[in-house]
Amino acid sequence: MPAKSTGSAKKTTAKKAAKKKTTATATKKAAPKSAAKPVTKTTKPAAPKARPAKQPAAAKSSGQRVRVRQTRSGIGRRRDFRRTLEALGIKHHQGEVVVTRNPAIDGMLYKVRHLISVTPEE
Repeated sequence: MPAKSTGSAKKTTAKKAAKKKTTATATKKAAPKSAAKPVTKTTKPAAPKARPAKQPAAAKSSGQRVRVRQTRSGIGRRRDFRRTLEALGIKHHQGEVVVTRNPAIDGMLYKVRHLISVTPEE
């Protein structure tokens, strides 16, 4: 005995077909038309502008000794900030160290500049 078909299957199929049709037309309308750009030959790209190096407000000459004091806590900060403070030799909040300036130290000071204060050593 053949199974009786219900009318709901036909309605569902019609709804799906209508939905496919509307999404297909919507995507066709939304798709941007590509304009053919003429091929131009460039000889050399422009060199990027060099940005000036940012350094902490304290002494700017290399080889000078500076006093670094942690003024804000490392708790809740990114791991690389905490590890940078550790690499500078600061062991706890309000800790102070005296370091000799060089490009590596300058980079570390710049990275955690919002957590420290830098003053020239006399």
